[in-house]
Amino acid sequence: MFTGIVEGLGKIASVRAGTGGGKVLEIHHDLGGGMGGAVSLGDSIAHDGVCLTATEVGQGRFIADAGPETLARTTVGEWSAGTSVNLERAVTLETRLGGHLVQGHVDAVGRVRSVEARENAWDLWIDVPSDVLQLVIPRGSVAVDGISLTVTGRDSSGFSLSIIPHTWEVTTLRQREVGSSANIEVDLLARYVAGLLEPLGPGKPGLTLERLRDLGY
Repeated sequence: MFTGIVEGLGKIASVRAGTGGGKVLEIHHDLGGGMGGAVSLGDSIAHDGVCLTATEVGQGRFIADAGPETLARTTVGEWSAGTSVNLERAVTLETRLGGHLVQGHVDAVGRVRSVEARENAWDLWIDVPSDVLQLVIPRGSVAVDGISLTVTGRDSSGFSLSIIPHTWEVTTLRQREVGSSANIEVDLLARYVAGLLEPLGPGKPGLTLERLRDLGY
């Protein structure tokens, strides 16, 4: 579990073929200020919002494996040597929840529609599939490339964000341009509520007002 508060930036040093169609990534993390050397074997680390396990560690570097499902559902398949990624280690029970609950399980890859600078912020519009968009609401939370952000608006194709200067400077968002891809993870609570409302099959409706009344609510 993560919070969407980026600890530092990493850089993909190399990408090679893994077993079963996956890829093996070597990540150097000496570019960020928050990671230090505190990466241990087996750690869960969010890479642009994608949870991967450190399978080998060294000074300022670690190895992570990405399976075929990860490559198909996220931007990891687009990464190559030199790609910068946002890094966040998994939270502990003593960690402040500065963002929101993020699993590192990407729901879809979005596309940047527009990037506009205004006064002390940058406005981004990101287009996403309709099934993901219905779980994103204005003033709600969403993780974009592993960054916890607040949704400022929504239309029929996507949602907007307002990025403050600090976030712009310390994450990979400043590298995004029109057409860039981004990993999107909707709010965990929205995902579960939507799941409860879905029909379970013929004659088995999901959670409805009638069902709630029957249960005494």
